[in-house]
Amino acid sequence: MQAVFVFIKCNLGKAYDVAGALIDQVEQTSEVYSISGEFDLIAKFYLEKDADIGHFVNKKIHPLDGIKDTQTLITFNAFT
Repeated sequence: MQAVFVFIKCNLGKAYDVAGALIDQVEQTSEVYSISGEFDLIAKFYLEKDADIGHFVNKKIHPLDGIKDTQTLITFNAFT
């Protein structure tokens, strides 16, 4: 499995709705946090190693109501 983080900018007043939709509708969602700064949320997803990340973001994340913009971060190593 690989961890992918997606920063999400929401339409005004929609951050809680988007967070709920991610948890309820996207099975790969691990965690969703509200954050300060340019984006409203950061979400962590676990995908199969060979998954097409762009396809996942375009087909599973972008169609959710209330999302205005995203930025995806791909991870390499987890240090624990």
